[in-house]
Amino acid sequence: MSEPIMNQTASAESTKKAPIMSGVGLKQHYPVKQGFMKPPGLVKALDGVNFSVEAGKTLAVVGESGCGKSTLARLLTMIELPTEGELNFEGKNLLTLDRETRKELRQRIQIIFQNPYGSLNPRKKVGSILEEPLVINGKLTKAERKERALNLLQKVGLKPEHYDRYPHMFSGGQRQRIAIARGLMMNPKVVVADEPVSALDVSVQAQVLNLMMDLQQELDLAYVFISHDLSVVEHIADKVMVMYLGKVVEYGATEDIFTHPQHPYTRALLSSTPRIDPEHRIEKIQLTGELPSPLNPPSGCAFHGRCEFANERCKVETPALKDKTGESSVACFGIDENRLPYIDR
Repeated sequence: MSEPIMNQTASAESTKKAPIMSGVGLKQHYPVKQGFMKPPGLVKALDGVNFSVEAGKTLAVVGESGCGKSTLARLLTMIELPTEGELNFEGKNLLTLDRETRKELRQRIQIIFQNPYGSLNPRKKVGSILEEPLVINGKLTKAERKERALNLLQKVGLKPEHYDRYPHMFSGGQRQRIAIARGLMMNPKVVVADEPVSALDVSVQAQVLNLMMDLQQELDLAYVFISHDLSVVEHIADKVMVMYLGKVVEYGATEDIFTHPQHPYTRALLSSTPRIDPEHRIEKIQLTGELPSPLNPPSGCAFHGRCEFANERCKVETPALKDKTGESSVACFGIDENRLPYIDR
């Protein structure tokens, strides 16, 4: 009887999805001039980030302004090259490929920007905006480009007559639908969404999010969803990566993060998220002090100056991201030493 069991195990392992995109030890350091007669400084916008995302799944990246979310988005879309690390797409390290191969693969990774009022060229009609990526990178005829643009307008809930209109003739929600359609013109496998609904009215946010989820299911897209709105993240994400000052402090399945937050910073973020059910609320945690400067980060754990559970070890040693419970990983000595109270939402 042991042989069939072994075969079943091997079959289960073979059907497990490999990540379509992953990062290993990603760093992005920027040299900064500090004035006359002063040595140049170094801003560590990203400092050793590991992640992975599967096709058809959503990885949400959350944290305060300045934690490195948008820097990560620029690296994933190859707008910038990282200082150090690996960026793998479909099993290939994009950073070691030749220029032509990298350019070809980059077309399969697209981005949706935060502000639909600023990301669309006001002097071009919607049709030209949608077809521009195909003109630059594709080999389709004019008629084929128009046909694809009209098909995608329909997919995002717009009408064929919108093809010949200018962006100023649309509402914010409609503009973001156009931006989503543009992001899909090159048949991407990964879409990086950088705060895609934060500039929209709350009543419109749900419509755009539901559209993105429908398109994900239909096209088997992988999303890297960057947001500061945790109520949106809980709705759309499969996994959550919590960042603080360029580092990952907690990483895991959305349900684990929201029902059993472990890192003190994650707990503080979740405590500020409104919850209708009183049983699922966390007592408000008020963080003291400002986010430290990435130009002069504190020693040890970057969060220790704002953490009520920090001790001397936290001030001198940097915690590594370790597996804790379920699918979650956390970087916190307080968890290791049982200094934090258990929280279950």
